[in-house]
Amino acid sequence: MPARSESFTHPSLTGVRLHALHWGAPAQPPLVLLHGGGSNAHWWDHLAPALAEQFHVVALDFRGHGDSDYPDETRVGAFGDDLDALLEHLEAPRAVLMGHSMGAHIALERAARIRGTRALVLLDLAWGMPRAARRSARRALSFRVTHRSRERAVERFRFLPSAARADEALRRSIAEQSLREEPDGRFGFKFDPRWFALPYRKLPPVSGVDCPTLLVRGAESPFLSPEDAAGLCAELPRAELVELEDAGHHVHVDQPAAVLAAVQEFLQRAL
Repeated sequence: MPARSESFTHPSLTGVRLHALHWGAPAQPPLVLLHGGGSNAHWWDHLAPALAEQFHVVALDFRGHGDSDYPDETRVGAFGDDLDALLEHLEAPRAVLMGHSMGAHIALERAARIRGTRALVLLDLAWGMPRAARRSARRALSFRVTHRSRERAVERFRFLPSAARADEALRRSIAEQSLREEPDGRFGFKFDPRWFALPYRKLPPVSGVDCPTLLVRGAESPFLSPEDAAGLCAELPRAELVELEDAGHHVHVDQPAAVLAAVQEFLQRAL
């Protein structure tokens, strides 16, 4: 099932144009996919078609990522504004929200701030991560590396942190969809590293999240410990935890079939 590409703006975005990918019939219930920092909507290409059998699946490129605009101004809370604008654009305030890493944080913040999210799926949310580790990850993403050719950039693409069990065909597909040609003719990746210096918007108390929530942790994740995952689930009123073996932080890349099975089973029960 090929994706449909859309670019749109919204009065709240002050001229910033966002890009999204769509799968499935618009008449189906909406499911919004939110990528992590430094990635983009195409990181869901391998999972979205199966989810689109029951949902209208929409994967957003946050500003400064993918094929959305790269505004000069950076500010705390802009990614949450992007999600709000998308949901208004879709006329879907009660969508299912599914995010990875940074995208999971944005989804959780929305569900805590505004009641009505239909269900929440959080893939390896960085929760309780030590500040030093967070700074190290942001620093690693902040380097703007370019390559002399498209093929060289694809070959040099690596997941950060490592996704040692990712299928090579999947790694290559994500790499090919993550490239852009720079003004000097070299090839870089589709994200603006300036965004990684910003903190997240202050999170409201998660005890206010009123929807069914699934937290999926990679058993080898360096960003979400078993204790922190259990602690978060204890704070969320309707949460459950799934831990997947042989997976790290990029759990949906390391173990896509297991993630898909866990998400589909959860949504079938929760909705």
